[in-house]
Amino acid sequence: MKFIVIHTEARKELDAAIAYYEAQKVGLGLDLLSEVETVILKIQQNPNLGTPHKIAGIRRYTIQRFPYIIFYTELEAVIWVIAIAHSKRKPNYWKQRNLETE
Repeated sequence: MKFIVIHTEARKELDAAIAYYEAQKVGLGLDLLSEVETVILKIQQNPNLGTPHKIAGIRRYTIQRFPYIIFYTELEAVIWVIAIAHSKRKPNYWKQRNLETE
């Protein structure tokens, strides 16, 4: 099983979404986090699970309960989560993100 690497900006997106939902209703932000963690685990176990995106090599997985899509790609050594994007806002804003190496 490959390691999951989440882009810094994708982490910020998730943190902002969690804070937003938590402000709406206590516990709702944690529900979102749980959903995202579940999806990421599924992707880690089966990288071909997501639907191929129009950009070659990129896949997307739509979270069922919340309006978010996880965009990712499988690289040689890791699975890189490029974005955790709201499905109705700024489409494809994440396309220019570069792989972070640390």
